[in-house]
Amino acid sequence: MTLVPLPAFADNYIWMLQLESGAIVVDPGEAEPVLDALARSQARLAAILVTHHHADHVGGVDVLRQATGAMVFGPAGETIPEPYRPLGDGDVAEVLGLPFSVIDVPGHTAGHIAYFLPAHAAPDGVPLLFCGDTLFSGGCGRLFEGTPQQMLHSLDALAALPGATRVCCAHEYTLSNLRFARAVEPTNDTLARYQADCEALRARGLPTLPSRIDTERSINPFLRSRQDSVRATVGAHAGLPPQAPDTDVFAALRQWKNNFR
Repeated sequence: MTLVPLPAFADNYIWMLQLESGAIVVDPGEAEPVLDALARSQARLAAILVTHHHADHVGGVDVLRQATGAMVFGPAGETIPEPYRPLGDGDVAEVLGLPFSVIDVPGHTAGHIAYFLPAHAAPDGVPLLFCGDTLFSGGCGRLFEGTPQQMLHSLDALAALPGATRVCCAHEYTLSNLRFARAVEPTNDTLARYQADCEALRARGLPTLPSRIDTERSINPFLRSRQDSVRATVGAHAGLPPQAPDTDVFAALRQWKNNFR
């Protein structure tokens, strides 16, 4: 099994999972990087997994389907290029013998879904998550259509996955996210070390992804919004009372990130 992030646009990744029997791509916002990769590897595209409806995630779907005959899977609650198989929480997308469990993760968009492959089903024994724009390394997606409560619930669901789970998100936003995370938790030594490691990767022109769920639990302020260290910093920044509800703290954290420079 080969897992490759194909760069697209300015900072997107189209994830390509290649097996001996064929390939799967996730969120192809444009077709050319996928067609080039398929030509290089002489692989057959079997399926396209879509997490949400934004153009930089679906723009290449029609071209790829027409060129390869690949089956398309996507969220039942959003408008995805037809025809496709609509999926919701608890469904399973069976592709090339791999059973991807579907998790509803609204927040970035109203019908956003994620795809999870458990360890026992992964060819290399390591669980795999395609989470689109819900969870980023060190961050989370903007709330374009959902609410803070929805996004907090969605991130809780992803944080509960096994620690070894590879986190395959759709943008190379890591360094920007970590600069913000350091402002939120300046004394988090694990975060400081992770930031240094990611800066070294980017200096060599390498992706910072995939991350891991256990890493994100340790460094991502949006998964740590209930931690005392995060609550204190966010509360001071936003003027929240010490006993502010978790959702209010999360909403203030997301708003702080929206305006962070």
